[in-house]
Amino acid sequence: MSETPFHFRTITEIAEAIAAKQLSPVDVTAAMLARIEQLDGQLKSYETVTAEQATAAAQKAEQEINAGKYRGPLHGVPIAVKDLCFTKGIPTRGATKALVGHVPAFDSTVVAKLEAAGAILLGKLVLTEGAMGGYNPEFSIPKNPWNPDRWTGSSSSGSGVATAAGLCFGSLGSDTGGSIRFPSAACGIVGIKPTWGRVSRYGVFDLAESMDHVGPMTRSVADAGIILEAIAGFDPNDPTSLPNPVPNMLEGIGQDLEGVRIGFDEHYATHDIDGELADAVRAGVGVLANQGAEIVEVEMPDVDEYVSAWPTLCATEAVVAHAATYPLLRESYGPWFRGWLDMGAQVTGAAYAKANNLRAACTGHLRRVFADIDVLVCPSMSAPPHVVTEEGLYGAYEPRAPKFQRFTVPFDYNGAPTLSVPCGMNSEGLPLSIQFVGKHLTEPLLCCVGHAYESATPWHNLHPDV
Repeated sequence: MSETPFHFRTITEIAEAIAAKQLSPVDVTAAMLARIEQLDGQLKSYETVTAEQATAAAQKAEQEINAGKYRGPLHGVPIAVKDLCFTKGIPTRGATKALVGHVPAFDSTVVAKLEAAGAILLGKLVLTEGAMGGYNPEFSIPKNPWNPDRWTGSSSSGSGVATAAGLCFGSLGSDTGGSIRFPSAACGIVGIKPTWGRVSRYGVFDLAESMDHVGPMTRSVADAGIILEAIAGFDPNDPTSLPNPVPNMLEGIGQDLEGVRIGFDEHYATHDIDGELADAVRAGVGVLANQGAEIVEVEMPDVDEYVSAWPTLCATEAVVAHAATYPLLRESYGPWFRGWLDMGAQVTGAAYAKANNLRAACTGHLRRVFADIDVLVCPSMSAPPHVVTEEGLYGAYEPRAPKFQRFTVPFDYNGAPTLSVPCGMNSEGLPLSIQFVGKHLTEPLLCCVGHAYESATPWHNLHPDV
């Protein structure tokens, strides 16, 4: 095994040691629970720690492995999930006071699939209220392990923090407008937003059903592929899940990129964004070329007009998602999400239709961009994590400029898979992130591209000092 501190090792490394019986799932789980106990009081990434259930699951995994019943690379590996994912008998609140008493009677499909793969659930991770931009004052705000005064990336913030800080070996997040990519970028980890429908949303609280994605957040590309393969697949309980067979997500990983056509629009990827991030992305394109990829100049549309339609679509669908508690329990919501729902409730059918037409136009433009390429490269977000205050994160909703979601929303609109990977550190010691976008159902190719980039750069080996 590597010299990396135990808690920062990859799923791949831990799995190999568990399979070889060099590590005990019970001991690994106990060590992770102890680390959570030691550090999460300051990081605030966990909403619920399921220590008793995790210990029992680890004992079961160890017994199965000792009996020769090894299930695969997640067997005995401690992970955690965003507190949007239903867990039988364990509170699932979506970070809203309106759902404080909600204890599901069944597991979400993704949780059930992780359990079937033998993963150990350490607990439920903090998120923004309703998976949007702000927090309910009744709930904690996770702290970025690189700098506690910086943004943790919005909705899947607990997932980003816990994974980056070594409080789990991987986690699940969700992405409707950037909430796998933003926390992955802000916390310096890897995140996959799968093809829309690749992963079942059954038993996962909705924000905006037509754009919600569930996916893995990890410390290496291979680890993300391992989790994605475990949770992907058709689910009769989710009619929007895709019937396509689940491939080996790591097929071809480790090969060079000969023959892979990677699109790059320098203006889209580097104009009007943070300068150090732009330089890191340009350097990343050079790394891909050195790995054998063909870099193809493409022309992205001016997406800002289309991105500006996203709040109308998302807020309106959020009202539908919260119909059981809004407006009945309106005052139970915090100022940020209450304002979001109030805005959505005022949207007319004509306004929603106009916004949806803009979404369709954006998707059409992207279809043409991808006609002659396999992967598009761009940043995961437009700047390193910005300074935040608790007052701001608990406060009322304030609109953001389209630039904020320029690199995320277009691919929530069209449901294309994306992979975010660390690509540097800025002069303030904050992580930078590059994004690879694929055609539908090409997650294995994204893993190959991301792994090739990762193997040629040191950034995934850097961890916050916590």
